[in-house]
Amino acid sequence: MQDETFMNCCPFMTRLGERMVSMSSMLVETVSINYEDFNESFLTCGTCLCVYDGSEHTPKLLPCSHTVCLHCLTRIAASQTREAGAFRCPICRELITIPRGGVPALPPSFLVNQLLDLMSRQRREVIPKCSVHINQELLFCETCDTVFCTVCTGGSHAGTSPGCTEHTIIPFSIAIKRMSEILLYKANECISKLTQAQDSVGAELRRLDTATERCLNAVDTEFAEIIARVERRKVELRAAVTAAAKDKKHVLEEQHALIEAEKNKVERECEGLQYQVEVRNITQRIGSLSDQLDAAVALSEPRENAFITAEFLHNEAHAEIEAVLSTFGRVRSSTTLPGLCRARLKEPAVAKLQSIVVIETVDYHGHPRNAGGDPISAELTLAETIQSTNSTLSIETEIKDLEDGTYEVLFRPPSASRYILKVSVFERPIKDHPLYFDVTEHNEPVKMYGKRGHGKDDFHQPVAVAVDDDGTIYVVDTGNCRITVLNHDLEFQRHITNEGLEGRSCTGIAISEQGLVVINWRTRTVTEMTSFGDMIRFFSYNGFQEPIDVAVDRSYGHVLVADNGQSCVFVFDCDGKMLFQVGKRNTFKLISSVTVGPAGEILVADSRIQVFSAKGDFSEEIYAEGKGKGRYGSIAVDTDGKIVGSRCDKGRSVIHVLKLGGGTLLTEIDSHSSKLRRPSGIAILPNHHLVVVDLGNDCVKKYRYW
Repeated sequence: MQDETFMNCCPFMTRLGERMVSMSSMLVETVSINYEDFNESFLTCGTCLCVYDGSEHTPKLLPCSHTVCLHCLTRIAASQTREAGAFRCPICRELITIPRGGVPALPPSFLVNQLLDLMSRQRREVIPKCSVHINQELLFCETCDTVFCTVCTGGSHAGTSPGCTEHTIIPFSIAIKRMSEILLYKANECISKLTQAQDSVGAELRRLDTATERCLNAVDTEFAEIIARVERRKVELRAAVTAAAKDKKHVLEEQHALIEAEKNKVERECEGLQYQVEVRNITQRIGSLSDQLDAAVALSEPRENAFITAEFLHNEAHAEIEAVLSTFGRVRSSTTLPGLCRARLKEPAVAKLQSIVVIETVDYHGHPRNAGGDPISAELTLAETIQSTNSTLSIETEIKDLEDGTYEVLFRPPSASRYILKVSVFERPIKDHPLYFDVTEHNEPVKMYGKRGHGKDDFHQPVAVAVDDDGTIYVVDTGNCRITVLNHDLEFQRHITNEGLEGRSCTGIAISEQGLVVINWRTRTVTEMTSFGDMIRFFSYNGFQEPIDVAVDRSYGHVLVADNGQSCVFVFDCDGKMLFQVGKRNTFKLISSVTVGPAGEILVADSRIQVFSAKGDFSEEIYAEGKGKGRYGSIAVDTDGKIVGSRCDKGRSVIHVLKLGGGTLLTEIDSHSSKLRRPSGIAILPNHHLVVVDLGNDCVKKYRYW
């Protein structure tokens, strides 16, 4: 049976059934079908599947009682030329004679035409009409979402002028059909979404059951191990009790056997004593028994005691066990809702530098979580790789739990490109998944201080910089004969003045155990002062000709002075006593900088970087480019053995990050939108940052370098 609800929901089909009873009793049982089945069965050509109409697809009744549209019959008659004046029915294959007037002369299908008329009349009856003007069809404006009658509104609606073409007007009957279709579509979509949601929740329930079982098994396993350890300790204590008792028992049994032997000996001595008549023998036995009596007295005291006790309160172990067991293990759950969690790039990503994506977790209500422990997974890939090869080339990531509801995804993009980061919590994607971001090859300064000018705090020819263990920055402001002190965020702190800074000729600075060490090329003096400018000591050396930079090896207390006039590096102790020199004439060509490595290595820069041991023995040459290929301005080395050095070549200034021991170029800082002009001093800051003095711009710039 077909859908019998059709007769209940379509009054037209009820009336149609009543009319068809009078036409043909054979059709009474076939009207209980739905609208679509009715159209397909009775009002559609079985050959071309087009709905019958009054023109091209006019229904024609064949002598075999089958109905076919005029269009199909004309085509069939034209194609079947073997039987002149006839063609075969496309349904039953009976031979049909073409009448004298041709195919159009075939009789029409009266029944089908009647059905078409009834359907047309019914469609006219169900068209919504105005309640005032019963012959006027209602219209619908899709733009204003308004139903109106053109007669009632004078040809317009909602204040619009007649004939307005900016609004889309359609018959209300069509609007109802569209809305019904939209409603059905939305309902189906809603059901589909709810089904997906149901499947998702069901899957989560199954995962919860699996996680619960896994946790219960983990609890059983851990406590089984604890019980096993308790049992082992129990066996150890029982063995200790048994061993102690065995030792005591062995001593007592030996004493017991000795007493038994002495007893038997006395009994043997006493045998036949009453029959002795010889006084001498009796006297001897009395003496012997006296000795044995003394021995018996000595054996009367047990040589070992029976004291054995198992103590459990001799220390705090009992309480410690109870305390440990009360804190042993924990059950962690989470209210994090992955669909509301977000990820963001902490700062612009630069190729070959460590980048961070911060993940912020929230609960179902959107409240930020304040605890960690959620299982986070992250997959980083190149966007171009996925699109071009349909494969994923994963880039290594590290997830750091900050224990406050936020997480950091650490990675190092290998090149400038567009990347995709897929982040999941509980194996479910977070909001706005995946995260797309671009990685640039240009490393811009994160902060700058200073400018060209004549203010009291402005730089004038800054040439060198040093950073102490607290991250405080000391900039040699040569033109102003002072040192400008900044904090690690490049915020001004104070100025330092000292006699060693006078003459506008101080060119180098280093950090010592007691403060600061500076070199003045004009006075050829090395000056050590406190971080507030108080003089500690100073010294000079007859061999100085053009001292231009200074470094301090704090492990040995050595002071290193680079001298371009002598083309070498002099090494002094902290009191200014000359120890040895590194290099000789032609070893260096216009030294620009000297610094000390993490293991006491001495690094000297000119057009290249040369590395020497702490005793001055040559070790390696780094990044040698040949004559005329540029030169280094200043160098520094971090605790991991990475060398950062400013390099100028044909008017282009960059900062190289190199690996000490091989000289591999790790990355390059080009300062794309804030060009470096004559970088003359460089120093390492904490957290993989550096500060560089830009002499050409009279400023200091801070960068990330790793």
